[in-house]
Amino acid sequence: MAWLVTGGAGYVGAHLVHALREAGNNVVVLDDLSTGIPDRLPADVPLVCGTLLDPHALDRTFGAHVVSGVVHLAAKKRVAESIDEPLVYYRENVEGLRMLLERCAAAGVESFLFSSSAAVYGESAVLPIDEEVPCVPVNPYGHTKLAGEWLTRAVGAVAGMRTVALRYFNVAGAASADLADVEAANLVPLVLSAIRRGESPQIFGDDYPTRDGTCVRDYIHVADVADAHVAAVRALEHGDLGSASTLNIGTGRGVSVREIIDLALKITGGDVEAVVMPRRPGDPPAVVASVDRAADALQWKARHDVSDMVESAWTAM
Repeated sequence: MAWLVTGGAGYVGAHLVHALREAGNNVVVLDDLSTGIPDRLPADVPLVCGTLLDPHALDRTFGAHVVSGVVHLAAKKRVAESIDEPLVYYRENVEGLRMLLERCAAAGVESFLFSSSAAVYGESAVLPIDEEVPCVPVNPYGHTKLAGEWLTRAVGAVAGMRTVALRYFNVAGAASADLADVEAANLVPLVLSAIRRGESPQIFGDDYPTRDGTCVRDYIHVADVADAHVAAVRALEHGDLGSASTLNIGTGRGVSVREIIDLALKITGGDVEAVVMPRRPGDPPAVVASVDRAADALQWKARHDVSDMVESAWTAM
């Protein structure tokens, strides 16, 4: 019996695969390698190369392995890209999930953990945001994640699968250099890459209604995210989640873009100044998690602070 991790060769996925193996789980990975790197995976973890939209890849996966649980991470996740290419995002994130759930139901998979996002909340006026805040996503990426939560919950109820959705906030840092975020699509690697090149980090908008005018986010270390998954896997296996169908995975502390840049300059010794660019569409002013439900349901909380995240990401570059 094994846990299938879709997108397991990616940045978050590879951290999770290592954490699951260290916890004694058998793991198999399905990844199309569009952003995943096979060398991130432990040598004893089987890798099926393919996309969720390819029924042959799903056949190879479920035909060769007895899958008792699934952690579904594979998805497209760039907000700006989702605005330009909504059809691509609905195909990859929703149709791909539908095909996976269909196969899970047919195979009798017992547990399904869906990787969701704080993007489902949109521009919430309530801070910190708890799981009962109405979800009003403001971009197609957030729409697809909310649709994924609905679809997972509905199929789970019919198929008898235990399900949970983990709503990540802003993931950063690295447990080791070989697991680093090399895609440079998120703020921390973007800032560090710019500093490394001697270029000015970019701030997209400094006129938001926040303490310094720049967007505020809840940053969480990727190792803490992996630990949260391991705790959720255990809870799913033992049926211990009760009525908790969605859980925020964050720290409960907000950090602004300018604060991240200032911290990065301090840690790296960089001698550049940030440059302010126009706002990007689809960016809410502030998104900070309430993490009480995850603490209660999983007996878990984040152990790393934002300095750990930035320093570990810089060391891993």
